[in-house]
Amino acid sequence: QVQLVESGGGLVQPGGSLRLSCAVSVSIFSFSSMGWFRQAPGKQRELVAFVPTIGRTTYADNVSGRFSISRDNVKNTLYLQINNLKPEDTAVYYCTAKGRVDYWGQGTQLTVSS
Repeated sequence: QVQLVESGGGLVQPGGSLRLSCAVSVSIFSFSSMGWFRQAPGKQRELVAFVPTIGRTTYADNVSGRFSISRDNVKNTLYLQINNLKPEDTAVYYCTAKGRVDYWGQGTQLTVSS
């Protein structure tokens, strides 16, 4: 059974940094791509970044330069490093993996506030 478990969210001050993690219960080579989405209160879920098994990493325009997605193929973990956090980054962040179907984690809340 495929499980994705996010962690690393919390309350962070503007300008700060943190790293979100997504632990996967199976080999991440099982998926053609993995990514991060986020959903802010009252807004639709939006793509933040994704990394294919083969190919280039892609970022949403509004996070490019501050967000960095990476994967550890040994630990079967996906990461999202976020720098220079802004209040508008406040959202629930979801990890997703694309295989025969799309898999989603339960999300981790990130709040950016002073």
